[in-house]
Amino acid sequence: MPLLIENLSKTYPNGTQALRNVTLTIPTGMFGLLGPNGAGKSSLMRTIATLQEPDSGSIMLDDLDVLREKDSVRRVLGYLPQEFGVYPRVSAEELLDHLAVLKGIGNAKERKEAVEALLQQTNLWEARKKNLGGYSGGMKQRFGIAQALLGNPRLIIVDEPTAGLDPAERNRFHNLLSEIGENIIVILSTHIVSDVSDLCRNMAIINKGQVLLAGDPLTVIEQLRGRVWRKLVEKTELAALQANHNVISSRLFAGKTVVHVLGEERPDSGFEEVNPDLEDVYFAQINGRKVVAAAEV
Repeated sequence: MPLLIENLSKTYPNGTQALRNVTLTIPTGMFGLLGPNGAGKSSLMRTIATLQEPDSGSIMLDDLDVLREKDSVRRVLGYLPQEFGVYPRVSAEELLDHLAVLKGIGNAKERKEAVEALLQQTNLWEARKKNLGGYSGGMKQRFGIAQALLGNPRLIIVDEPTAGLDPAERNRFHNLLSEIGENIIVILSTHIVSDVSDLCRNMAIINKGQVLLAGDPLTVIEQLRGRVWRKLVEKTELAALQANHNVISSRLFAGKTVVHVLGEERPDSGFEEVNPDLEDVYFAQINGRKVVAAAEV
């Protein structure tokens, strides 16, 4: 039951072209949509979630036409947007029950069982009577996943879910996502590379509304093997390196700058070869003058 997106484009009234002929095949399991802020990730997520219309293109979820059969799609969709608001003076149990009614779970016994199961699954059972206004950021995100799971959805979309979470809550959230992403499609939209490398069997990198690369993270990492070189330099040397080499990333370490260069050969004797990771793939696509060949998902 893949999600098929073909030639999707969207330009907003202010002239911003958010999506440019986006084509993706998203299979069952965790799928990472990786890109910087403003890359078009949220525009794509809102379009898949039936919250906005594209200018052109198509989206199919198995036999459902997402752009034409919106009500049918919404019955099998779970969505956790980037900005997820809650009623601060309502308990998690009460709000989840209310949302279950809106989701179409009319039978009181069935609804009670579903709410209790989701509160247990998201590790919120002990705090079920607590008002949501007193929840931490991580607890609110876990509640967001609980409401997204109502009605046994076939497709779940989570948009920037770990931004602002502390490391412990981020780990809890990762564990929760990995559990639910076994038998349904879960699209994880994020600018955090490690979220994708930790969780996703398939991924795509998007920037300026275009898909730059799609494939299995391990495969696209392997395509960079023997082509990434590292050197510790003074900050004053960085501009010259950027002018003469394909510098894909730089970061500070112990007062100096660590640069990663993409190239077929060692740039000079001061560089050492490094084993590439998904961050190198990401920066090669976003910042590099050469790109990794895209792989089919």
